[in-house]
Amino acid sequence: MEVPQGSRLHEAIRAAGGSTPGADLDRLNLAAVLADGQKVLVLKRGDPDPPSSDGDGADSSAGNGAGSRGSGAAPAGTAPPGGKINLNGAGVEELATLPRVGPVLAQRIVDWRREHGNFGSVAELDAVEGIGPKLLASLLPLVEV
Repeated sequence: MEVPQGSRLHEAIRAAGGSTPGADLDRLNLAAVLADGQKVLVLKRGDPDPPSSDGDGADSSAGNGAGSRGSGAAPAGTAPPGGKINLNGAGVEELATLPRVGPVLAQRIVDWRREHGNFGSVAELDAVEGIGPKLLASLLPLVEV
């Protein structure tokens, strides 16, 4: 299935004929803008969060907002192995791979995105509690919107 560039997840679901009755759409960021080639995992209600990506580059984080793991997962506190992490699509697990961003701060980023909508620029990260000028400066080359 293909959707126009710039489509949001809710539009792709509608274009695919809608969700199934058991799909847990509450665990997805339906307003997330999709990237070319992005794979989105839609879990059933009650399913546990999926394990971290095995580095195939195509998994999506459904547990805390739709997100592309286009760069694969890395151990917490290390830079992603390739490419930049998209702030508007990444889930908690992927964001936690950024240097000095653990699971708590990653959750704050996802929560901020849920409350305020997608980031308009990387600089908006400074609005997230716990991200100051120094951390923001270190994250700028590693993330994108």
